[in-house]
Amino acid sequence: ACVYPLSKGSLHLHLLLMIFLLQQMVICAAVLVLMTLLILYGSNNTNDAGYSPFRVSSHQALKTTDLKKWSSREGYVPIYGNKTMNLHCHNCALVTSSSHVLGTKAGHEIDGTECVIRMNDAPTYRYDDDVGNRTTLRVVAHSSVFRVVRRPNEFLHRADSNPMIIFWGPPNKIGKDSKGALYRLIQRVSMTYTNLSCFSITPSKMRKFDSLFLRETGRDRSHSWLSTGWFTMVIGIEICDNIKVYGMVSPNHCGKKPVSKKMPYHYYKPRGPDECVTYVQNESGKRGNHHRFITEKQVFARWARQYNISFIHPSW
Repeated sequence: ACVYPLSKGSLHLHLLLMIFLLQQMVICAAVLVLMTLLILYGSNNTNDAGYSPFRVSSHQALKTTDLKKWSSREGYVPIYGNKTMNLHCHNCALVTSSSHVLGTKAGHEIDGTECVIRMNDAPTYRYDDDVGNRTTLRVVAHSSVFRVVRRPNEFLHRADSNPMIIFWGPPNKIGKDSKGALYRLIQRVSMTYTNLSCFSITPSKMRKFDSLFLRETGRDRSHSWLSTGWFTMVIGIEICDNIKVYGMVSPNHCGKKPVSKKMPYHYYKPRGPDECVTYVQNESGKRGNHHRFITEKQVFARWARQYNISFIHPSW
């Protein structure tokens, strides 16, 4: 990779990274204490009701939402400057982080698509034969900001035409009013790498994402977080007329008999956790930062028929 001299802006960026790291160490220590207390509390509360994914009460029916009308460009605010989120594409490639993309040799096809959407810190370097190299839009969770920022040549110093990043997360972490270290970090990124168009999702839009999950599943997201995949799929539907999704498995994939072959959760972490184990554990998790991956994919399957979405590698 090319080496770029440190500018004044880059020095400020590195200083913010150090401050952010120190704050994270303090937060981790606090979380460890809190988790210990929760475990002790949980062991004394055996009657705690479990979370039943995608179970709808008899008096709350599933509802469908016209996401083309639901969308609002006012829900995305620039981190720096006065840019507007006006991206629109006829054809999009949404590349997941799943290891199912490995060996597909789909990189050329992906790069030939009008717009390419990626998530969090999923890299292209050394994986371009399978996932391509171009990036039009990257959707990044607050928990992945540091991993993206510490590799600027891969994610920030890009030669793509007008690349865009949309950051999502709790308003008290990435909102303009928070003024916290994480917000200052992404603000410095936006000021330093002027080739990027960086946006955050407004608090009102975040609440709309929650309401959408409740409306489409009949359940709120209590004791769980919406995944980056949920945000990315909805944003993709907002900006794309047709979407081809690479690497996402079907809702029933992990329940097939015989048991599905073990696959790393991320294609760039071969020693990481198994994908299906991660999905099943998250789906039934009671506390913590769990995602309802399987429930979300059941919604995606319905949306596929409404919004010209197709799934390949694997197909479903």
